[in-house]
Amino acid sequence: MTLRTHILGFPRMGENRELKFALERHWRGEITLDELDEVGRDLRERHWALQREAGLDFVTVGDFAFYDHVANHIQFLGCEPARFGFSGEDELSRYFTLARGVAREGKGASRQKSCPALEMTKWFDTNYHYLVPEFSADTTFSPQDGRLFSEVEEARALGHPVKAVLIGPLTFLWLGKEKTPGFSRLNLLEKLLPVYRQILARLHAAGVEWVQMDEPILGLDLPSPWQQAFEPAYHPLAATGARMMLATYFSPLAENFNLACRLPVAGLHIDAVRAPEDALLAADWLPARRVLSLGLIDGRNVWRADLDKALALLRAERLSKLREIWLAPSCSLLHVPFRAEAEKGLDAELRSWLSFAVEKLQELRILKAAAQGDAGAQPALEESRNALQGRKASPRVHAPEVAARLAALPADADRRKSPFQKRQKAQRARFSLPLLPTTTIGSFPQTASLRATRAAFRRGEMPLDDYAAVLRDKIAQTVAFQEELGLDVLVHGEAERNDMVEYFGEQLAGFAFTAHGWVQSYGSRCVKPPILYGDVSRPKPMTVEWSRLAQSLTQKPMKGMLTGPVTILQWSFARDDQSRAVIAEQIALAIRDEVIDLEKAGIGIIQIDEPAIREGLPPRRNGWVDHLAWATRAFRVAASGVADETQIHTHMCYSEFNDILPEIASMDADVITIETSRSGMELLQAFGDFHYPNAIGPGVYDIHSPRVPSVEEIEALLLKALEVIPAGRLWVNPDCGLKTRDWPETKAALANMIEAARRLRKTL
Repeated sequence: MTLRTHILGFPRMGENRELKFALERHWRGEITLDELDEVGRDLRERHWALQREAGLDFVTVGDFAFYDHVANHIQFLGCEPARFGFSGEDELSRYFTLARGVAREGKGASRQKSCPALEMTKWFDTNYHYLVPEFSADTTFSPQDGRLFSEVEEARALGHPVKAVLIGPLTFLWLGKEKTPGFSRLNLLEKLLPVYRQILARLHAAGVEWVQMDEPILGLDLPSPWQQAFEPAYHPLAATGARMMLATYFSPLAENFNLACRLPVAGLHIDAVRAPEDALLAADWLPARRVLSLGLIDGRNVWRADLDKALALLRAERLSKLREIWLAPSCSLLHVPFRAEAEKGLDAELRSWLSFAVEKLQELRILKAAAQGDAGAQPALEESRNALQGRKASPRVHAPEVAARLAALPADADRRKSPFQKRQKAQRARFSLPLLPTTTIGSFPQTASLRATRAAFRRGEMPLDDYAAVLRDKIAQTVAFQEELGLDVLVHGEAERNDMVEYFGEQLAGFAFTAHGWVQSYGSRCVKPPILYGDVSRPKPMTVEWSRLAQSLTQKPMKGMLTGPVTILQWSFARDDQSRAVIAEQIALAIRDEVIDLEKAGIGIIQIDEPAIREGLPPRRNGWVDHLAWATRAFRVAASGVADETQIHTHMCYSEFNDILPEIASMDADVITIETSRSGMELLQAFGDFHYPNAIGPGVYDIHSPRVPSVEEIEALLLKALEVIPAGRLWVNPDCGLKTRDWPETKAALANMIEAARRLRKTL
C-alpha cells in the first residue's frame, strides 16, 4: 500500500498576522495593491515551504484568500452580482467592494455610489464567516484568469508538487442565496458546469496532478434534487482528465455515502475524526484503484492527536485491499492557530497537550513513518503517548466541587419566576422607555491608543492604578457620548475587554490563554480562542464594578454586558474528554453568578450574548434536538436567577434561525437582538410568521462595513420591521458591536439611527 500525506488547507493570516495588518494598511491607503499582493505571495511561499519541510507529498494551492475563499470563487467563476455595477475596476478593488461595501465613484460623475456588502454567514458549524453568493435567474458564469492559476505557477516555479483546491459546484451553489422569488439556484448548475470544466482542463494542462473538490454539503441532509444532481454534474467534470479528490468534512456521509463512493472521482476524503465509521465503510465500498484520504488529525481543535488510535485504524484489515491511502487532517487547518511551540507563556505541561497547524503537519509525518514501520518514529510516538496520559491524569482538569454543584442544581433552575407578559409589564413600569427604544449591542470603538494601553498593562509596563484610571476615563467618555446622541439604553463600551470570550475566560477557572493563537473569523478580523482544558467556575465577580461605575454616571438604564455559556464554549478550543452539554452547564452557572451580582449592584438590564447558538448545531438534523436542548437550557440557567423587573437581553448575529425559532423562543429572553441589515430584514419575516412572543431588536445597519447608512435607509428597514413586529415589542439597534469601527462613522451612523426612530415614533 502507498501512503501519502496532504492537507486540505492552511491558515492564511501568517504566523504573526501579517496578512491582517497588510489588509488594514491597504484599506487605510498606506500601501498599494501591489504591495499587498507581495505580502500574499510571501505568505504563500512560506506556508508551502512548511508543508514540504514536514514531508507532505503535495502542497495545497488555492486555499489562500485576501478576505474569503468563497468570495474568491465568486470572482473566479465570473458571477459578481450586477448590483455592484463594476466597470473596469481592478480585481482586488472589486473584491474588497464585494466584501466591505465601501462607497466609490459613480460612472462619469463626481457623485458617490454606494452598495451594501455581500451578506455574511457562518461556514457550516464553525466560527468562520464566508461571503454569501447572490444568485438570480439572470446570473451568468464565465471563467476568469483568476489568482488560482497564477498561484499554481508560483508553487510549480518553487519546485512544489501541486494539489489545487476548489469549492465543488454543488457546494458553491448551496452556499448562495436566491435573489429572484420562486427561483431555485440549483437551476444554475447547467450554466456553471462548463466553467468548472474549463478550469479543470486548464489545471490539468498546467500539469496539476490532483484537484481537491470540496463538497462538504455531502455531510448534510440534502433535498433529493440536490442529491440527484451530483452524478450528472461530476461525469462531465471527470471527462476533463483532471484527477479529482472529492473532499467531505464536518459530518458523516450517512445516506449520501453510496453517492459519494459512486461519483467518478479518483479519490475520496473522509473526516475520520467526526465520522470514523465512514473510514472503514469507504474501504468496503470504494474500488481498489480509488485513493482514500483519511482525516485522522483533528483540524478543528488544538489537542494533540492520539496517534496510536489513528495507527490502529490504518492497520485495520478492511483497509488492506486499497492500493493508496492519503493521511490528512480532518478538514482545512484554517480553523486552528499557527504554531503551539511559540506559546512560551504556557506552562510546559499544558503546552505538551497542544497541537496547532504546524504541529499537525509534524503529526502527519510521524503517523506516516510509524505506519510504514519506521523505527525512527518511536521516540515521537512515545512522547505523544506520555502527553496524552499526562493530560488524562492531571489534577488541574477536574474540580469535584463543580461536579457537586451541577448535581445539586434545582429542577427549576432554568425557569424565570413569571411569563414574559408579566415581566414586560414590570419592566415597563421600571424603565419608562419610549416606543422603539434605541440601544447598541455593547462595544464601542477601540482605538489604537486604547489597545496600546491595554497591551502595555498586560506586559507589566503600566501600574494597575494608572490602567484603571484610563478605563474609568474611557467609560465616562463613552457614557457622555451616548447621552449626547440621545440613546435610550446605554452601555459602558467594554473598553477593558480584548475579546468577548477571552475576557471572561481569563477570569474563569479551567481556561488557559495563548499569546499568538489567532484564528481568522472573517476578512482581517482574527480571534484568539481560549483553551478550555478543565472544569469551569467563577472565582470572583468579573464585570460588576465597571457596570456599577457606568450606571453611576447616568440616569438612563445601563446594560450589563456578558457573553453566554454556549458562545464561550463554542468560541473556545474546548476539552474533548467531557460532553459539551456538561461543559455548557458549568459555564452557565458561572454566568448565573455574575448575572445575580449585577442585579444586586443595581443593573436592571443585562445582555447575555449568544451568537453561537445556531452555529453549534450539528450539520445533520438528527443531532439537533439534543444540541438545542442542552444549549437553550444552559442559557436559561445563566439568565433565570433574577427578578421579573430585571430585563434579560440576548444578541445573535450572522446565523439562519428560520428552522429553530421554537428553540430560540424557548430561551425566553425578554429582548433578542439579531442581524438583519445585510439581508434587508429578510430574517425578520420568519420571526413574524412564527409569531415570536417576546421583544426583538433587528439590526438596522451593518457594522462590518465602513459605510454610514442614511436616516431614510434605516427608516425604510424599520418600516419593514413594523410590518411583522408590533411597535410595543420592537427595539432599534445596530446589528453587532461597534468595537472595530471608528468614532466618526459610529457617531454619524448612530445619529441617523436615533433620528429614524424619532421620526417613526411620531407616526405611531
